[in-house]
Amino acid sequence: MILSKKRWLVERPDAQLVQALQNDLQISAIAAKILAARGCETPAAAESLLNMTDINIHDPFLMHGMAEAVARIEHALENSEKILIYGDYDADGITSTTVMFNVLLDLGADVSFKIPNRFLHGYGPNEALFREAHAEGVQLIITVDNGISGLEPIRVAKELGMDVIVTDHHEPGEELPPADVILHPRVPEGHYPFGELAGVGVAFKLAHALYGELPTHLFEFVAIGTVADLVPLVDENRYLVKRGIEEMRRSLSPWIQAMCEVASAEQSKINEETIGFYFGPRLNAVGRLGEAAPGVELLMAEDSTKAISLAKQLNACNSERKDIVKSITDEAVALIEADEKIRESLVLVVAGEGWNAGVVGIVASRLVELYYRPTIVLSLDFDKGTAKGSARSIEGFHLFNELANNRDILPHFGGHPMAAGMTLPIEHVDELRARLDAQARACLTEEQLTPVLNIDIPLKLDEISADAIEEIANLGPFGTDFPKPVYVLEDVEIATMRKIGAAENHIKMELTDGYETLDSVGFNKGHLHDELTHGIKVSFIGDLQINEWQGRKKPQFMIEDVQTTEWQLFDIRGIRQTSRWLNTVPKEEATFLAFRPETGTYYQSLLGVPIVFVDAALSNIAQTNYIVLLDLPQNVQLLENVLQKTAPSRIYAHFYMPDSQYFNGMPTREQFAWYYKFLKNRPAFPLNMHLPDLAKHTGWPLDALKFMTQVFFELDFVKMDSGLTTVHVNAPKTALTEAPSYKQRSEQIDMEQKLVYAPYIELKQWFDERIH
Repeated sequence: MILSKKRWLVERPDAQLVQALQNDLQISAIAAKILAARGCETPAAAESLLNMTDINIHDPFLMHGMAEAVARIEHALENSEKILIYGDYDADGITSTTVMFNVLLDLGADVSFKIPNRFLHGYGPNEALFREAHAEGVQLIITVDNGISGLEPIRVAKELGMDVIVTDHHEPGEELPPADVILHPRVPEGHYPFGELAGVGVAFKLAHALYGELPTHLFEFVAIGTVADLVPLVDENRYLVKRGIEEMRRSLSPWIQAMCEVASAEQSKINEETIGFYFGPRLNAVGRLGEAAPGVELLMAEDSTKAISLAKQLNACNSERKDIVKSITDEAVALIEADEKIRESLVLVVAGEGWNAGVVGIVASRLVELYYRPTIVLSLDFDKGTAKGSARSIEGFHLFNELANNRDILPHFGGHPMAAGMTLPIEHVDELRARLDAQARACLTEEQLTPVLNIDIPLKLDEISADAIEEIANLGPFGTDFPKPVYVLEDVEIATMRKIGAAENHIKMELTDGYETLDSVGFNKGHLHDELTHGIKVSFIGDLQINEWQGRKKPQFMIEDVQTTEWQLFDIRGIRQTSRWLNTVPKEEATFLAFRPETGTYYQSLLGVPIVFVDAALSNIAQTNYIVLLDLPQNVQLLENVLQKTAPSRIYAHFYMPDSQYFNGMPTREQFAWYYKFLKNRPAFPLNMHLPDLAKHTGWPLDALKFMTQVFFELDFVKMDSGLTTVHVNAPKTALTEAPSYKQRSEQIDMEQKLVYAPYIELKQWFDERIH
């Protein structure tokens, strides 16, 4: 039995709808299941999702304040006013700045941009930077991907005589900033057809309105910011990303070629994962460690030499960021494990002096993965007396709302239900932890504190093919609210498996349903080789990929999680070298059982683990998950009793037998008869003296002669006095099978046949019958 650490929630698409989609659209069963699981209730709805066009782009002037924003910018253009684009230091902010910079340069504006340094200026509008802009002659500030919470700095900007247009998508507070215009898809609530645009999406709408036509050359930037900011990939966002990916695949922009080179990505195969795992992190990294301006400069680069230089700079930042994240994560885990107050809180709040504030959000995400609790990671600055950091949450704990309940000790914060940033006085860190813990205990159930794995696409092996997998790619982009499919293969069997990799830390399997087979690979899952056996039903969670080798394409299942509710038999019989099988047994959890004292003595020092001797009363046997049967019992009934009392989920069968009788067999009746006649014809025969000679003469094993002698003694057929044998001719006629030693040898041979020398499948069946 292997149970996942996560709750598997398997949702099954409507079978009739899947069939209708498959028939009407002429698509594979897998593609039809995905569309049904993503809310396509009719073939027409699925068709519109698959074939999105420019019609899916909403009129930018539907956004409240758009006409006013365009009018103010056109006024600035006509009067040659200085315009400042005020961006943010993440990928969404960098691409938002790039979009706005492009359109204003194209329109002939006197424009520059500033992006705050997160360490010097913090997030959002900054009074010092706004005063600096005023000193530089700026008359109009356009914020991108920020500004909705910048009340005081924007008030200062207005007092200085500058106009401010805010373009943002973050959660608005109770009070809005005193900007001249606010462009926000949810402010006022419900005015715009789609409220989930990223910051770059809002900037793109403004660019669309300013150009007077759809700016297709900006799609590539919108795709990056939209994917990187994890906004829902539905409605307008979906089309923006889809078009952006198409443009990136064929773009001649130097930044794309440079980024593909440093990230080892193939431009023609760029997809949402390329953006999410390669482009986005590198753009984020530069702003996490210092100035974000090089990110904009890369995206604006007009020659390949400059683009390559900047891409390498971003790549180096990303490598440095990874090292910093690992170091802080290790420190944070050590703090949590060492402090019971932190460890027992339902909301983890962990802080360290000098931690890089630019990466604490990533660290928070790692800790959520590890502990599955809402987590805040703070960097302490004792000179300023502040704690600055980021938070990540779990389903059921609305981070923004819960933080909002603590405004009295949390003066600066912003974010979403699942992520937030904040700054607070150091002396309030412990108080914040205590409050959030109490709030979490009031709203989170035990079930919500167990990580959930939502699985929406159950598969059958005969549905999987290379063509079907290629077709799935056309359903993308996948992301937030249109998630990548999570596949489950239920109740399949393992046909073959082996460890792979230089360190044998990966596994390769061939899975079967009895008819079809499928190759599967589990990276960093080599341990499954010692935890799974053949002949049981196993379910696997994972992804589908195509393995292409020498021009041949084969489907392949990438294992992410596994579980089985069946008990398992691990066959370690006949392995003489103890080290070869001992490493496959979880020694800390297993109970090692010996039925014979000499076996226990033999293995006690050899294995270095406690050995439990099984007595007839089972006095020291208790229920346990894993048992190791070191040898054979004296009788089958004793083993059956052990199975009943321990109720194991895994059995490791070793059955060490130094005195095996199976191959010696049972002497035949003819042999017994000949031996009896031999002794009868030789009264007062010195048997012990001549037994070895007799064995040599007959060609029988000496052990067999001793056994037959013992049987004759037990049945009173032969007596021995002073070393001389005498046949008791008047002894009662008794069947040889009545002799205790005959019964014991017969049972021993039978046990060895069924337990030691039987094929695996027969041994498994023997245990199955008794466990069930």
